[in-house]
Amino acid sequence: MPAVPSSLFDALWDQFAALLPERPEFDPAHPWGCHRRRIPDLVVFRHVVDALVHGSGYERIASQGCSATTIRRRVKQWAHIGLAQELHRIVLAAYDTMIGLDLHDLSADGCHTKAPCKGDKAGPSPVDRAKQGLKRSTLVDGDGVPLGLASAGANRHDSKLLEPTIEAAKQQVGHLPDRATIHLDSAYNGKPCRKVLDEHHLIGEIAAKGVPAPIQVGKRWVVERSQSWMNGYGKIRRCFERDGEIIDFYLYLAAAFVTVRALIRQARNRYRWDTRPTSRRLPYTIKWRSL
Repeated sequence: MPAVPSSLFDALWDQFAALLPERPEFDPAHPWGCHRRRIPDLVVFRHVVDALVHGSGYERIASQGCSATTIRRRVKQWAHIGLAQELHRIVLAAYDTMIGLDLHDLSADGCHTKAPCKGDKAGPSPVDRAKQGLKRSTLVDGDGVPLGLASAGANRHDSKLLEPTIEAAKQQVGHLPDRATIHLDSAYNGKPCRKVLDEHHLIGEIAAKGVPAPIQVGKRWVVERSQSWMNGYGKIRRCFERDGEIIDFYLYLAAAFVTVRALIRQARNRYRWDTRPTSRRLPYTIKWRSL
């Protein structure tokens, strides 16, 4: 059984493969007599997706055709050149073309996850007895499509990540409309956050402190739902990576999967294509593309 439906994997792999730099089949740096064919990127990407979904270590998902060292080395290369961010940018552009991003009703919120191995973006979690954790801040559109991500230690306050999250969304989308409404919880109710919103020409609909959430829940539920979708991936829910670039690589790769799934669900009621899912729930299949 594949880790993700083939309708998601095939669509993302086609775009991801187009972004990969060309490399020779044999490494020219190897000495004579030690030439081995380079492991195909498709094989490595399939193992990376398994690691993302299941949260397993590379040694557990390694196979006879792809070692843990190869996976680790290839992920580091891909993360260094920002392939996941570029993939997410392409997926957002496709969603905007086919469905349309609702950029006039934004929502942002932070989420705590575990980071047992510490690392560049880990810190004592205030909600988990000061164990090492990761804080993920996400900005979504009106339908919950993730636009931008920012990560830091779990002890970083949500308000401190608001500006990096907005900047990340602008890099991924290209622009945010002036005077767009952004829905925030009471953690952002302060002068620093209002100053950030003014600088980015956004109107903040911020919950007041001390008022029960059901009374003023507003439209923030879409970002909570998106955070839940992101936490469905084991590597995001419990991250053992220590390199900050690799952490962001997996965050944006998960965001790309979330966006493609949302695109397919929205498009199946508007368009027709040969492999169109027949139900709202995307079917899982064991039919993988041949190497």
